Amino acid sequence: MSTSESPKQEGATEQEQITGWIHGRLPDDWFTGPAEVSVDRDEIVIVGRIAVPEGEGGSAEEAREAAIGRISRFREDTREQRIRIAREAEHRFDRKVSWGAACGETRGLFTNVAAPVMTRLRQPERQVLDTLVEAGVARSRADAVGWCVRLVGQHADEWLGQLREAMTSVHRLRDQGPGL
Repeated sequence: MSTSESPKQEGATEQEQITGWIHGRLPDDWFTGPAEVSVDRDEIVIVGRIAVPEGEGGSAEEAREAAIGRISRFREDTREQRIRIAREAEHRFDRKVSWGAACGETRGLFTNVAAPVMTRLRQPERQVLDTLVEAGVARSRADAVGWCVRLVGQHADEWLGQLREAMTSVHRLRDQGPGL
């Protein structure tokens, strides 16, 4: 079997397969621990924690700026290698790859996919979006939908986590069933 093939591991979810491959492919010296890998049907997002700059003892603003500088340096220093890894992963898993880094309390995404989502909304839902636009909370209905989704995500983390866990179990059971 060639290394470009993607065999289905017994009992492993797609998230586990992709995360395992990413962790195996990343250089050991990039991050202070395992990278955070999140997957959906459009994108793989890889965010690693990098070391906080030494000698940091100033204000909170100074620490934040030092972290931003460290993230920027990491982005530039690893660009070519990240592109190579992303191309391999995109070919293997048929998804775009996005990158980010976290340093101290600061987190930065370098690239990420903004996927369009089609929906049909009735007038009461459209009025909610229009109110958000008129109030200046969002620039457009599309921005307002994104704002609403982020708000629900912040306030429903526990419920969404339980739902994702249940979906993972369903995927495992489906993968263990007879092939079609």
